[in-house]
Amino acid sequence: MKKLYPDAAAALEGVLFDGMTICAGGFGLCGIPERLIDALLAAGTKELTIASNNAGIDGEGLGKLLRTRQVKKMISSYVGENKEFERQYLSGELEVEFCPQGTLAERCRAGGAGIPGFYTRTGVGTEVAKGKEMKEFDGEEYILERGIRADLSIIKGWKADEAGNLIFRKTARNFNQPMATAGKVCVAEVEEIVPVGALDPDQIHLPGIYVNRLVLGAPYDKKIEFRTTRAREAA
Repeated sequence: MKKLYPDAAAALEGVLFDGMTICAGGFGLCGIPERLIDALLAAGTKELTIASNNAGIDGEGLGKLLRTRQVKKMISSYVGENKEFERQYLSGELEVEFCPQGTLAERCRAGGAGIPGFYTRTGVGTEVAKGKEMKEFDGEEYILERGIRADLSIIKGWKADEAGNLIFRKTARNFNQPMATAGKVCVAEVEEIVPVGALDPDQIHLPGIYVNRLVLGAPYDKKIEFRTTRAREAA
């Protein structure tokens, strides 16, 4: 099966539709699928539900799709660093399903493993528990959380072979791995593509069986969310 595509737009051709659910890897601006997000922006696909730890920052990452009102709902853990995300949520323009970070990762992992739901103590007694089924185990209350299954996963890797076997680099691994398995179709962008057999099998983080389409996204700017500096002290 063909996995290599010439660019992000070609890699998303035929899989986008209005109202779809997308799992997006990344954390802030670290490990986000920049080229695929730009292709979504250009495609104009709207009414999106996106599961992602957050929505980038204003005008970067998924923040680009918020700015153009292509996102209907975010399933996220964190709103900070994105004023437009905050503004749209508080004004009622954007639906937000808040989900504790570990629970979000597990919901996506569970969806990818075919597990429809699981119980967790995280969120018991908080707003997170409202409207959810509760069950007692060994005298403790647990919340039922549903696994997430998406129409599409978009992820960012460091290096892949032509079969889609993929390695993430350091903290860019973050949400990319569980998000990859949660989608019916997984499209990955990477910084380098090498021939099959060039990667050590013991170093593979995501087997190629989970990657349906692959695109080379390099070069990247490696943007920083925010920078804090101080004046250099006199010698």
